[in-house]
Amino acid sequence: MSKAARPKGTPSREAIAAFVRDNPQKATKRDIARAFGLKGGARVALKHVLRELEEEGLIEKRGKRLATPGSLPPVMVLEVTGRDPDGGLLARPIEWDTERGAVPRIAIAPPKKGRAKVIVPGVGDRVLTRIGEQAEDGAYAGRVIKRLDRKKAAVLGVVRRTDKGGYRIEPTERKQSEMEVDKADLGGAKPGDLVEVETTRSGRHGLSKAKVLEVIGSLKSEKAVSMIAIHAHGIPHIFPDEVLAEAEAAKRPKLKPPREDWRDVPLITIDPETAKDHDDAVHGAPDDDPKNPGGHIVTVAIADVAHFVRPGSALDREAQKRGNSVYFPDRVVPMLPERISNDLCSLRENEDRPAMAVRMVFDASGRKTTHSFHRIMMRSHAKLSYEQAQQAIDGAPDETAAPVLDTILKPLWAAYRCLLKGRKDREPLELDIPEREIVLGEDGTVDKVVVPPRLDAHKLIEECMIQANVAAAETLEKKKQALVFRIHDAPALAKQEALREFLKTLDIPLARGAQLRPSAFNAILDRVEDTDHSPLVHGVVLRSQSQAEYSPDNIGHFGLNLKRYAHFTSPIRRYADLIVHRALIRALGLGDGGDELPEMELDQLREIAGLISSAERRAVNAERDTVDRLIAEHLDGRVGETFDARVSGMTGSGLFVTLDAYGADGFIPASKLGEDYYRHDEALHAMVGERTGQGYRLGDAVEVRLAEVQALAGAIRFDMESDPRDLGKTMKSRHKATRGQRSGRPARRSQRAGRGKGKR
Repeated sequence: MSKAARPKGTPSREAIAAFVRDNPQKATKRDIARAFGLKGGARVALKHVLRELEEEGLIEKRGKRLATPGSLPPVMVLEVTGRDPDGGLLARPIEWDTERGAVPRIAIAPPKKGRAKVIVPGVGDRVLTRIGEQAEDGAYAGRVIKRLDRKKAAVLGVVRRTDKGGYRIEPTERKQSEMEVDKADLGGAKPGDLVEVETTRSGRHGLSKAKVLEVIGSLKSEKAVSMIAIHAHGIPHIFPDEVLAEAEAAKRPKLKPPREDWRDVPLITIDPETAKDHDDAVHGAPDDDPKNPGGHIVTVAIADVAHFVRPGSALDREAQKRGNSVYFPDRVVPMLPERISNDLCSLRENEDRPAMAVRMVFDASGRKTTHSFHRIMMRSHAKLSYEQAQQAIDGAPDETAAPVLDTILKPLWAAYRCLLKGRKDREPLELDIPEREIVLGEDGTVDKVVVPPRLDAHKLIEECMIQANVAAAETLEKKKQALVFRIHDAPALAKQEALREFLKTLDIPLARGAQLRPSAFNAILDRVEDTDHSPLVHGVVLRSQSQAEYSPDNIGHFGLNLKRYAHFTSPIRRYADLIVHRALIRALGLGDGGDELPEMELDQLREIAGLISSAERRAVNAERDTVDRLIAEHLDGRVGETFDARVSGMTGSGLFVTLDAYGADGFIPASKLGEDYYRHDEALHAMVGERTGQGYRLGDAVEVRLAEVQALAGAIRFDMESDPRDLGKTMKSRHKATRGQRSGRPARRSQRAGRGKGKR
């Protein structure tokens, strides 16, 4: 709509963009119309202006809310890192995905005067912060909501003995330098011990001096590698005495209203073979209602954690602090003590257990028609692994599965086939990203890395859980009960455009303008299935997606293609699910007044959502770091060997590759790629030689030689063995056009002489 055609009173594009920038939490279309007093035709004009701004990349949609591209979430967990020249506090996010760009800088605003509770953080503090506008110098404004546990200003490292009889600390982080430590400051630590130290003296010349604060344990112990990640990421892993005491004192509920007796319902658990806790059970059967021919009833029962973990209790405070359980190859750091997770709330076979259950009715097309929630006492009729259940359905039941094959498993699979029809109509995003699993030996080191098969049994449980989560969100939204949703935004416009430019090089179109749906991405993935481009396209599509998180503000779940979605099915290991359970108890009158969600303001739920979203990112990063260290340790003695790999990422300084056999990630500097000057073309996801136009693309299969391993830091460096390939006419013409733009920069050449002799 031209400026002349806009009704009088319509704000300018600049004014609208400024409002979105300055009001990150209140920038829906309705908010903007209300702020500028727009009515009638002016509201229609506003819609056109917003569409123009979005198409030009000046604003982007995040569900119903509008935001400036690249802006931060409204609430984040930060670490105060220092002070500016004027003494003001500076902070940065605790966990940050580098694919989102450079780590943002946040200036902490001083506390407001006159507040009853003044929060004055210090350097090293972790704080829950409300993010404001971005200043001209690039820094964001942040106002502290709550101070969290203070992170110790300590360095994690291993004690090493020098040739001259002294002691040094080898840091676990690759960016930190070694430190000296006097024998008197070892605190009882021995060579090979993992320790926390503080710097006592930093000199301009020579190594810094350190003092041991805590001896964590021997690096030779089987769980030492995960302990590095636990300490480095500040993951709470020791339960306070009062938490353990509450867990031990917990008692099972009595069977009385509103709790129903469902012990005769043949619910079963299907879990990984090594699972120690069983928090979900399922049942499926044909619907005998003549009004629903071909329909099915699916029941999902979830451990009733809310009965044992009451709001405000020591158990509750610790669970919220942890946010979720953290899963390492060698251990689990649980959200709740074992007395709760592995005993009282584990749905053991032939034992009475309290649960929250949802009964869902589906028609013949797989569409859910009705559902109802119940607080029950149940008894699992069988405990099966995924493999056992699948083998039974495939015609080879063992002695555990055989008795329930005809009565329970076959009706359950029939219900699953019905649900699959609804899933197909829904068309969620179908990304195929293999998940590797590390198998450890008895000594805690890597034995092998496997890609477990994706069985129908896995998909069955996943779809049942998705439907139960949807039912929870629908019920609570209908009851107007506040809750924490699991949200996943559509890809940002800038990422859509980058994906569109990349797909052009493969002659694959991607529509512009209309809001993309998951089906558009699925069509792209189908087009490259069983081609050499498949790994590349899957990787690029994955990178284009937003990050899922928790929020009380519902924007739907893009990847699952669902309008409302909340985590309900695993309160043993996720605090978000416990909130949803309590909300259901409150909304449906299923509690005794002490186990329901307490009255909360929206801002309180936003704080909790920010904390548990941060805890989730912390867990993911800690798990990834542990895998990197385990694999690096496994490869430490194999420098000089060659491996098959795939290009998994790139920056201006080089390539990241992932080994096919181990899933290990490593880096190849651009100087080791060849005798050309290699430049990163971000839009094309390629490193391209400026002289030849040849290079390497994301997803390329390559051969690499192991050049260096830093096992303690989990860092691996490779040299490239595969020659660069022809990247096609589009690539060549693109780089011919830009080749003359560079001047005065020397060509980057590799040191490839003697490469076959295993030189480092």
